[in-house]
Amino acid sequence: MANLPDWLRRPIGKASDISTVQRIIKQRQIHTICEEGRCPNRGECYAQGTATFLLMGPVCTRACAFCQVDKGHAPMPLDVEEPQKIAESVQLLGLRYVVLTSVARDDLPDQGAGWFAKTMAAIRRLNPGTQIEVLTPDFWGGASGIDGQQQRIATVVEANPACYNHNVETVRRLQGPVRRGAKYERSLHVLHVVKALNPTLPTKSGLMLGHGETEAEIVETLHDLRAVDCDRLTLGQYMRPSLAHLPVQKYWTPDEFERLGAIAREMGFAHVRSGPLVRSSYHAGESE
Repeated sequence: MANLPDWLRRPIGKASDISTVQRIIKQRQIHTICEEGRCPNRGECYAQGTATFLLMGPVCTRACAFCQVDKGHAPMPLDVEEPQKIAESVQLLGLRYVVLTSVARDDLPDQGAGWFAKTMAAIRRLNPGTQIEVLTPDFWGGASGIDGQQQRIATVVEANPACYNHNVETVRRLQGPVRRGAKYERSLHVLHVVKALNPTLPTKSGLMLGHGETEAEIVETLHDLRAVDCDRLTLGQYMRPSLAHLPVQKYWTPDEFERLGAIAREMGFAHVRSGPLVRSSYHAGESE
């Protein structure tokens, strides 16, 4: 692809704002997806004192072809102090809305579902007024199959997050090359199970555009998400983290993102963020 379009270039942000968050997370040896995933918005978010915490270490058991997070079959052992460290960081940063995400941990018996619940409980002990959004993996793995997946999802739902996010990431046709180890129907099933367990809990999903999908395929995906009562949507531009990752097939323009956002709202999504630099957790705590 050609050089990065102007609309994807943005200032890094003030070093002092960035260093405050970086200092807190490094002192506690915890992780954020902002850093591990090299998010283009981290300067803006850090300046606002916000961050999306990455649970269970920086090494993922899967190898999605778009993701900057390190991959490996032998992730680090869980840090038993991580939930408390994250709770203290939330308190120091004065966060009123927190997003918790994680690497995939197919090596753990419950895939990390209990760790989400434990971290949420720790945050609430120190920050009772803070809302918590979760962005989980699909919790699929091991011999337990779909029953095990539903049990793990239930563990997180019962912890009462403010929003349950699980990304389909791309359209049905491109799942194989983009999301190694994940499946489109399985991700839709995650969102379906959440609503079956708690119909009042807002659900959210997102796509990264630029892998070669067509507008018709995007619209089809939005219909599929609405069919499982997904309430909230993010649409953003895929940006290649390195030469080892999938190349960008197309840079969608701001006008195209605006049009897709309008289509999503017409379909009934209650909350839509659609723009080149939008990511799953971008301005997550803000109303439409």
